[in-house]
Amino acid sequence: MTIAIIGAGASGMAAAITAAASGRNQVLLFERQARVGKKLSATGNGRCNLTNRQTNPGRYHGNNPDFVRFALELFPPNKVLDFFQTLGLYTVTEADGKVYPYSDQANSVVDVLRFGLNRRNLQLLTGTEIVSVKKTSGGFRLKDSCGQFWESEALIVACGGAAGTKLGGGLSGYQLLRSLGHHCTKLSPSLVQLKTDPALVRGLKGVRANAGLRLTINGTLAATAWGEVQFTDYGVSGPAVFEISRTAATADGTVLHLDLLPGQSADELLSALCIRISRFPTLEAGDLLTGILHNRLGRMLVGACGIPISAPLTVLSWEQLNAVVEKCHGFVLPITGNMGMDGAQVTAGGIVTREFNPETLQSRIVPGLYACGEVLDIDGDCGGFNLQWAWASGLLAGQVLKENES
Repeated sequence: MTIAIIGAGASGMAAAITAAASGRNQVLLFERQARVGKKLSATGNGRCNLTNRQTNPGRYHGNNPDFVRFALELFPPNKVLDFFQTLGLYTVTEADGKVYPYSDQANSVVDVLRFGLNRRNLQLLTGTEIVSVKKTSGGFRLKDSCGQFWESEALIVACGGAAGTKLGGGLSGYQLLRSLGHHCTKLSPSLVQLKTDPALVRGLKGVRANAGLRLTINGTLAATAWGEVQFTDYGVSGPAVFEISRTAATADGTVLHLDLLPGQSADELLSALCIRISRFPTLEAGDLLTGILHNRLGRMLVGACGIPISAPLTVLSWEQLNAVVEKCHGFVLPITGNMGMDGAQVTAGGIVTREFNPETLQSRIVPGLYACGEVLDIDGDCGGFNLQWAWASGLLAGQVLKENES
């Protein structure tokens, strides 16, 4: 059987390697960029959080997130890691379940996948963009941007999503599947940096803090998270922000509430500040939170309470101290937008999953057509869950075609 796969990202490479494991299959893997796995090389700040051992369907989103169940049960994280072990990749698991290459380099993941693609019956065609697909009596006829035609009996669309446009994200997968009769939900960025009033955060660029996060929409609690927040010149970023960004990106009237000392009560903090004043009465107000929070963050919070930074600690009133405590536990940032698909790691939305069989990933509309990975209406939480879906769905589609060899 000749199998065409469009997209040499995570899911496409997993599908290609698996399908080509049958020597009787001929696999054509098309990648429009000059090299494979460009987006994969940039994941996890270049470390590549390739899966998470705490994966379950509850970590996924979409109109039908349970669509992931069969693929994840057939190829859970340990099976995915078995796949990578056969390719020669060493991995390490962190305490929170995140799995990274032992080398701590995303390129190690891409390199072993390239080794896996090196098969006689697998033709890798980089720099080749498929611009149209037609269903034929014998399968599919693909046309590339140079006008060349390719024939296949089966087709897997693994083009990825619209997120990360600078790394190869785009709309081609959605367009190709829509041309074959499929439908697409609304697309929005997920795992994306959020914008706020820059005047509130500009002086904090580069500052990191552990915080409890609450996201409200028109005053109603919509999402919560805990973890690292990174301040930027336009707003906030970091793993904890990514956790709530999907909700923030799809609604108006959103406000982010940061508890910058989630492990300490207001009374405990107030007591600590009173002790500081009694012990160091000559310090300035700008040093009130020194040793508790990042210096720049502490000074900004004090100033945001209307307290002159140079004022002696001894002149601070009880009301001013309580205002600082309240600000530490409730730093409020109205959300004005997000960094869009260019800045997003993942696309929320995609091709409607009810149009595909979750046990094979074959189209219910077009026989012989399969889809896997981010192009479908499935997106996961931050922490390796999106790559786990990419591997599992790619392995499933490849396995189905390996077993259906003809």
